[in-house]
Amino acid sequence: MEHDGFYELISRRCSCRDYDGSPVPREAIDACLEAVRLAPSACNAQPYRVFVCTGGSAAAAAKLMQGAGMNRFTSSVPCFFIFTEDSYNASAAAGSRLKDQDYRSVDIGIAAAQLTLCACSLGLASCIIGWFDEKELQKLLGTQQRIRLAVALGHASGDDAPREKKRKTLDRLVKFLD
Repeated sequence: MEHDGFYELISRRCSCRDYDGSPVPREAIDACLEAVRLAPSACNAQPYRVFVCTGGSAAAAAKLMQGAGMNRFTSSVPCFFIFTEDSYNASAAAGSRLKDQDYRSVDIGIAAAQLTLCACSLGLASCIIGWFDEKELQKLLGTQQRIRLAVALGHASGDDAPREKKRKTLDRLVKFLD
C-alpha cells in the first residue's frame, strides 16, 4: 500500500507558535472550510458552528486567548476558526443519551483535525487552542453557544522550524487481540 504522501503530510503538520502575520488568502480559508464540511460526524449531525475571524476580529480574538501568560503567540495570528457546539440531529441526540457519549466534542475534534491537515497541505501553519476567555469570546462572536476550541491559522515565520514529534511508541499505544 502506498501512503507516502499521507504520512509525509501528518508528519509535517505541527502546532505553530510563531506566525508572520500576513493574511490568509480567502481561497485557502474556503478550502479549509470545505475540509471541515466534509468531516465525518455522528449520524452526519455536524453539531458545531464555525466562526472565522480575520482582520480586527482576529486581533480581538487573539487578546481573549492570552490570559495567564498563555498563547502570547496569537497576537500575530491573522485568522482563527472558532468552533462552537450546536444541536445534534434527532438520531445523534438519542444515541448520545442512550450511550452516555459526548459526540459533539469528538466531532469537533475530527473537524479540527481535517482543518489542520488541509491547512498544512496548502502550506499554512496551524495550532489548536483550548485556552481562552469563553464568556468574552462569546460576546465577540455574538453567540451563547459553548465554545470548544479555536484553530489559529496563518503563515509560519521563518523562525518557527518544525520540531521533532514526541509520541508514544506503538507498543505503548496498541494492544492487538486475536
